[in-house]
Amino acid sequence: MSTTAPPAPKREDAPAQLSSWHHPQLPRRSGWVALAIAVVLTSALHAGLGLALIPSLLAGWAVVVVGFPLLSYAVEGRRKAFDRLVTVVVSSAFALAMVPLVSILWTVVKNGLPVLAPEFFSYSMRNVVGEGGGIYHAIWGTVIITAATAAMSVPLGLLTAIYLVEYGGDGRLAKAIRFLVDVMTGIPSIVAGLFAYALFVVFFGPGVRMGFAGAVALTVLMTPVVVRSSEEMLQLVPNELREAAYALGVPRWRTIVKVVLPTAMAGLVTGITLAVARVIGETAPLLITVGITDSTNFNLFDGRMATLPVFTYSSIMSPGVPPEPSIARAWGAALVLMLIVMALNLVARLVTYFFSPKDKR
Repeated sequence: MSTTAPPAPKREDAPAQLSSWHHPQLPRRSGWVALAIAVVLTSALHAGLGLALIPSLLAGWAVVVVGFPLLSYAVEGRRKAFDRLVTVVVSSAFALAMVPLVSILWTVVKNGLPVLAPEFFSYSMRNVVGEGGGIYHAIWGTVIITAATAAMSVPLGLLTAIYLVEYGGDGRLAKAIRFLVDVMTGIPSIVAGLFAYALFVVFFGPGVRMGFAGAVALTVLMTPVVVRSSEEMLQLVPNELREAAYALGVPRWRTIVKVVLPTAMAGLVTGITLAVARVIGETAPLLITVGITDSTNFNLFDGRMATLPVFTYSSIMSPGVPPEPSIARAWGAALVLMLIVMALNLVARLVTYFFSPKDKR
């Protein structure tokens, strides 16, 4: 009797591919070629035919936004042509949004760079009329007032965020605090300056001007930013870390200090740095509470202090005779302030990079 096994069932063939034929495609760099054609056409219309710049740009853009998708439709089909049309529109919107930013950067650098010199950073405006002088007093005023603002805002904002995340939860007090923080985030800077001025008028009388009043005004603006950014970072800490610490008998306050804060340190430092960059360029609150002076003042509680934003504003609004040196100093101060803000943003990015997990860099 044969014991041979029955033949194995015939293995079904894998589904055949729909087709080995593919639609032809434009070269990978066809988008850059279309952009180059648009640039050449714009230059020819503007420089060669004397057409105005805006119509020339619109004509070059029309070639890309119409001709490139039509070419794609003829070669690649409707789906790919629509994709390229959307890509051109989105890229055009991005380029249009970048125009004001690039224009501002170029204008400030072009007008402010010739002013930058060692004397510009080492001299104040005391007894200076016309050419000469610098922003030494304004730099120190900005540093001192910003440091005082951070010294008040960071502990207050960080402790508030810790309460909201670790203790408040969804309680009524926590909801009320979140609501007030959201309201404070939208307060105009001039209102913060008026609040600080009115507060100090009660204690020191009308006409009071001092650096500490400016620090209080900036604290009103900076604290809600620190609260919101810190709260978001603390909420990203996994609850498993807290539960593991509680299971070992660690008190809540020690868990926060030893586990939660070190885990969220990169995000906390980044948020605080960006909050400092947000208030360091404020002008209206400092113009009301601190004023302007030509001398260097290191005392927060005595007299006026110069800051870079207010120095720039006053140099433009009251340039003196002749006005050219004062306007040039204003451009230089604006460039220095812009470089400081850019440096703070770069520091925030570096902190985020170096303190983030290696697999997320």
